[in-house]
Amino acid sequence: MNFDPQVQPVLPSAPLPPLPPECLRLDAIRQAFRHPVDWRVEPLFAQSFVPGGDSYARARQAAVLMPLVQRDTGLHVLFTRRAAHLHHHAGQISFPGGRIETSDRDPVAAALRETQEEIGVEQRFIQVIGTQPTLLTTTHFLMTPVIGELLPGFHLHPDEAEVAEVFEVPLAVLMNPDRHVLHQMATSLGHGRCYFAIRWQSYFIWGATAILVRNLYHFLAAAQGIAAPGAAAQGKVG
Repeated sequence: MNFDPQVQPVLPSAPLPPLPPECLRLDAIRQAFRHPVDWRVEPLFAQSFVPGGDSYARARQAAVLMPLVQRDTGLHVLFTRRAAHLHHHAGQISFPGGRIETSDRDPVAAALRETQEEIGVEQRFIQVIGTQPTLLTTTHFLMTPVIGELLPGFHLHPDEAEVAEVFEVPLAVLMNPDRHVLHQMATSLGHGRCYFAIRWQSYFIWGATAILVRNLYHFLAAAQGIAAPGAAAQGKVG
C-alpha cells in the first residue's frame, strides 16, 4: 500500500441516527431477515452493487462471514486483522472469508468453510441468519456477505499464515454512524476515491469492510422504519 488510509482528508457526510438498543438484539436482527422490507444500499457506493458490465464479468467470486457474538454487554461483531505478509490487503481489518471454490455449494458454504479455515470456528457453531447484497470491490472481487451468529461453545484457532489477530467490536459502536468517517484519497489518475472508516480502540476498519458495516446499518434501520436520506439503490437479501 503506497498511502496511509488513516491520514487522508475527511469529507462531510449526511448525518444519520444511531440505531436504538432494541434494533441490536438477535431476535430483532433475525426478524429483519425473515421479513425484509425495501431498503437501499450505501448511496455513495450504489454502483458497486449494480450487476453487469466488464468489471463484473472479470471479477472473482468471494464470500465473507459477518459473525455476531452474544456477550453479557450485548452483541459484538468479530473481525480479523490480516497477516502482514499477505499479498492482498496485508495488515488490514476484514471479516473471515475468501474465494468461492468450485466445491462450494453457494456463497454461504464458502463463507462457512473459509471461516473454519481462517479462524478455526467449526461450522456447527455458526447459525446463518441471512445474506446481504454482493459488493464489487476495487480489487475485483464480487463479495457476498453472510450474517451469522457464533453459537456458545465456539473456539478460535486462527491460522497464523493468514490471520494476525481476531478481535470483537460492540455492534452498538458499529451501528452508530457518528463513528463512520468519510475519507477521500487521490488516485494515480488524479481522481478522488472515497471510503468510509470506523475507528475502534487501536483498530482502523475501512474500505470494503466498512461498506458492509454501513449496509448492515441501512438494512436494520429500514427494518425499524428509520429513514436514510439520500438513498440511491435498492438492496436485496437472501
